[in-house]
Amino acid sequence: MNAITDTDDVMPDDAEGGGLHPLFADAPRSVSFNKLRKRLLRQVRQAMEDFSMLNGQKRWLVALSGGKDSYGLLALLLDLKWRGLLPVELIACNLDQGQPNFPKHILPDYLASIGVAHRIEYRDTYSIVKEKMPEGATYCSLCSRLRRGNLYRIAREEGCDALVLGHHREDILETFFMNLFHGGRLASMPPKLLNDEGDLMVLRPLAYAAEDDLAKFAEGMKFPIIPCDLCGSQDGLQRNAMKDMLAEMERRMPGRKERMLRALGHVNPSHLLDPALFDFAGLSAAPKED
Repeated sequence: MNAITDTDDVMPDDAEGGGLHPLFADAPRSVSFNKLRKRLLRQVRQAMEDFSMLNGQKRWLVALSGGKDSYGLLALLLDLKWRGLLPVELIACNLDQGQPNFPKHILPDYLASIGVAHRIEYRDTYSIVKEKMPEGATYCSLCSRLRRGNLYRIAREEGCDALVLGHHREDILETFFMNLFHGGRLASMPPKLLNDEGDLMVLRPLAYAAEDDLAKFAEGMKFPIIPCDLCGSQDGLQRNAMKDMLAEMERRMPGRKERMLRALGHVNPSHLLDPALFDFAGLSAAPKED
């Protein structure tokens, strides 16, 4: 892996290469924010390179929930495209799932104001989730499946060959530990995935980005954040427990999250316990000479 640095000569300063994308016109001009922005851009480019995300795709559907992560994803992709580093067409999409009190005007107004092609789709999955899930159960799994199915459909209708999601480093680590503790398997969110039908790529360019950095970025950019009133307000979610556990580990041992993420990219099958992954039966010592 060739590391991409801030001083990469294909990454011009704002004074060069056409200046800032209009989205950043009112962004902070502080040194700390500029470093944050460059770090996030570098991490997105590194993920794209490491996982061959720019591999023939021409048009990406960028899922936009109204949360900090998806806003940050869209802004960083637009910045890279403005710099000539992202040769794909982008269309932003929000799936209005019918949650009570959802402010329907915020996203279309915002996207129109920054000149981004977009599609707002209404599908009342909220009522389906409330009807199907028993009282006290968490909604995440069913809500996610319904949302993903609709996004796949919209991507096909819009002629896109990839669905781009805003999952970040912490999402990947939390999913790994949820699978480990509750699913009994070693698995997480891959940065690049082919859907079951085999016609769409699912991409996660924020795989290397820290949630804290995205929160600071969103604050600096003053994104019009829309809170999730469906599952985000529920207590006792397994993911929240994983988030708290990882935060405590990071507090006690700084840098541990980055180490764990690196470990997910350095797997040694012969040192695990899966005979389907490594040929233990064919492993034998060389015969001793007489």
